Amino acid sequence: MNDVVNPVPARLGLRAGDWVVVRSREEILATLAENVCLDGLPFQPEMLAFCGQRMRVAKVAHKTCDNIKKTGGRRMQSAVHLEGARCDGAGHGGCQADCVFFWKENWLRREDDAPARATAARCTEAAVHRSTRAPGDENSDDPTWVCQTTKLYDATTLLPWWDIRQYIRDVTSGNHAAWHLTKLLLFAGYRKLVSLGVGYRFLVGFYNRFQALRGGKPYPLGQGFLQDGRPTPTEILDLKPGEWAEVRPQEEILATITRSGFNRGMRYDMEMSKYCGGRYRVQMRVDRLINEKTGKMMRMKNPCIQLENVYCRAECTELRLGCPRASNTYWREIWLNRVDSPPKPESQ
Repeated sequence: MNDVVNPVPARLGLRAGDWVVVRSREEILATLAENVCLDGLPFQPEMLAFCGQRMRVAKVAHKTCDNIKKTGGRRMQSAVHLEGARCDGAGHGGCQADCVFFWKENWLRREDDAPARATAARCTEAAVHRSTRAPGDENSDDPTWVCQTTKLYDATTLLPWWDIRQYIRDVTSGNHAAWHLTKLLLFAGYRKLVSLGVGYRFLVGFYNRFQALRGGKPYPLGQGFLQDGRPTPTEILDLKPGEWAEVRPQEEILATITRSGFNRGMRYDMEMSKYCGGRYRVQMRVDRLINEKTGKMMRMKNPCIQLENVYCRAECTELRLGCPRASNTYWREIWLNRVDSPPKPESQ
């Protein structure tokens, strides 16, 4: 088979807000190696449905977080996230993680650009569908699943938190306004001061009093009140998609998690504290997720809740500050209250 790759530009210089067209299946297949990857990043079968569509860039995916080996920030080359382009899990056993896709710029074109000329592809659409399972697991009842999330470490390189170029790129790419990023960096400095332990109660108390005066959120915490190893409480609300839920105050949530931040195996991340007190519509009940480290499907005895437009904004955690990935957050029902109505426009 001809090894020539479709001559499409690897860099389009895209910024958040730009409009693009997803290239045709034939054009994209011509960019892929036989392992269905480009620069180590797989092209998933769920992405085929977007081919030919005109879409807007949500964020430039120049960096992301490492949830596999916990190395911190990771650098991604020539990729973006597109608005409304999330994985429905159809090709991955019905996984409900609802992950945002990474789109290599090779797979996109600007509206005014002509399609690339046809060339022979090294990869087939059938191979894209087969690639969702690890080799040897094609007929397994419990396969090791392969997707962009499980391969993200291989498709990226280490990005130290202190590399200031990433924060400049956050602004120049349109991912963040300069003032917003400045506030994130200032708060990161304040958190570093708090983490030293000297005057901890005073610093956290001062922050909370200041936030109370301006109607802001309290200091984000992820360490619970319960000893590790102790049973954690549960509550069943039986929330359904379309219903409204209110996130409980941070203090109430901390009373349900361990010092390591877990409630029955599910971690409460301090990034979730931003949503405390807010009202959100239930998007779905989640009972199966692919473990991004092992590739195995995890089935939950007690489903968790995913809320609409509630995701990690990377505003609190040092090693992933400003990450544009917008990973979903998952909520135990004991962290929520059922409510009958949406928030008032001025309160959300």
